[in-house]
Amino acid sequence: MADKDLKAQQDARDAVEAASFAFQSVSKLDQRTIDSICDAMSQVALKNAERLGRLANEETGFGRAEDKKEKNRFAAEDVWGYFRDLKTVGVISDSGGVVEIASPRGVVAAIIPSTNPTSTAIYKIIIAIKSRNTIVLSPHPSAANCIAETARLMRDAAIKLGLPSDAIICLTNSTIEGTETLMKHRKTAVILATGGTGLVRAAYSSGKPAFGVGPGNVPVFIERSANISKAVYDILTGTCFDNGTICASEQSVVVDAPVETAVREQFRQQGGHFLDSSEADAVAKVLLTPQRTLNAGIVGKSAAYIADLAGITIPENTRCLVADCAGVGRDFPWSVEKLSPTLAFFVVDGVEEGVTRCHEILQFGGMGHTAGMHTQDREAAIRYGEQMPAARVVINSPTTHGAIGLSTDLPPSMTLGCGSWGGNVTSDNISPLHLLDIKRVAFETKPINRMGQNKVADRNVGEREPAGSPRREEIAALVDAFLGQKLAEPAAPEPPPVVAAPITVVHEITPENAVQKPVPQATVDFVSEDDVRRAINAGEKIYISKKTILTPSARDLGEEKEIFATV
Repeated sequence: MADKDLKAQQDARDAVEAASFAFQSVSKLDQRTIDSICDAMSQVALKNAERLGRLANEETGFGRAEDKKEKNRFAAEDVWGYFRDLKTVGVISDSGGVVEIASPRGVVAAIIPSTNPTSTAIYKIIIAIKSRNTIVLSPHPSAANCIAETARLMRDAAIKLGLPSDAIICLTNSTIEGTETLMKHRKTAVILATGGTGLVRAAYSSGKPAFGVGPGNVPVFIERSANISKAVYDILTGTCFDNGTICASEQSVVVDAPVETAVREQFRQQGGHFLDSSEADAVAKVLLTPQRTLNAGIVGKSAAYIADLAGITIPENTRCLVADCAGVGRDFPWSVEKLSPTLAFFVVDGVEEGVTRCHEILQFGGMGHTAGMHTQDREAAIRYGEQMPAARVVINSPTTHGAIGLSTDLPPSMTLGCGSWGGNVTSDNISPLHLLDIKRVAFETKPINRMGQNKVADRNVGEREPAGSPRREEIAALVDAFLGQKLAEPAAPEPPPVVAAPITVVHEITPENAVQKPVPQATVDFVSEDDVRRAINAGEKIYISKKTILTPSARDLGEEKEIFATV
């Protein structure tokens, strides 16, 4: 095992070095060449969507081969179609005052999960190459073969059009140690981490810019004005798609009391099976491990498989298992993210109670990801969205398909940021834009020194100053006296250290507040380049301690602009 880990680490180092060398060529490609390469990769992935879906299903045992085919098609066709015309080379915007120039980042470390292996690989390869980066994929061990085959197909198609062979590399020896080496390598520019909470935390603690995603545990609220039959159809479509392996799939149904009976009837008619209390308890025992974590053995499995595992009998046409749930939390196993065609069922009275219950579900295990609602009241939908701690609030559509942009106008993506709610750096659907640095050439539009407006400089020689005006020598003497008095005053005491807190920035001291008593400032745990840029734009400082984690780009920019203050 030790030898395997050492080999994996060396393989990761070699891969990053090779991809970094290839980046020197990729970064110089023009837009037409990049787009032709991506078009060829899209076509070969689309052509092999069915075969790759079958390989993923056979290797992992997760989901349904036909649904994995559709996910592959989505990643190859819809993602590429959406971003095909996006400018990613040279000048990408010119407003006159500001010219924006795209700059690639370098080597992308792409962590690929077992739940959506081939579709995630297709998507990440396309957005990395579209933005003129190179990419090293670290596959989940249980999906290594299908991911490697996906990368091989796309790489071979790209090489024919001029892409260096080392621009797309898939590691063949996947271990935790190898993945950590990949993420922390000095030549890794950015991380795309799709996986469990532990993996995402490791990505953020690597010291590199990272786009990670959190768990889903998506609640969906059926409000009393909803089209009930369509709402139930959409929910079953979402939670049953690929047996619930997409993190945006519905996990709990929250029903407005006046339509409870109608909703239950529609579930029964459309393949949802309500379990009695003893059956629900039996299934709950297989949903979680003794440690109260999700049982990986039921992820992506069918309702029939889970029922058989729990030792209960269900009708043959059952698509989804549904159980009434009395609460949210560790004592209510059905309220967790289950990643399978299983739904918790709650009943509330009114929108406010619905909002409260959905908030509890997200807070228990899905902060920042996705929430859903079915309603014919647009204003109610907006109010619901305002109160949900979720980056995506999908209305009248399966949340599985809506969140990734398949059934909505959201940017199509297989990596969904959860924002600060979920401890992520962004709440966006990740796209090629997130893998670019944008340089801005800014021309003066609000001149500071306007010709003819400096009255002292423009006075005619020999012109006398107005009577009663202070002389320049008098002003200088007053300034010197004031500064001398200030320098003689004792320095203000240093503020005491405080515990780390979310990023806090304060305005710089000005002459107006210089004599005020200093207020102790909270230090931050983590600083990204975006945090530094916000502080620069606001004219503020970021207070850090020796324990603060700074990304390399944040450190370089912050030190250059003297943004950091050490406490």
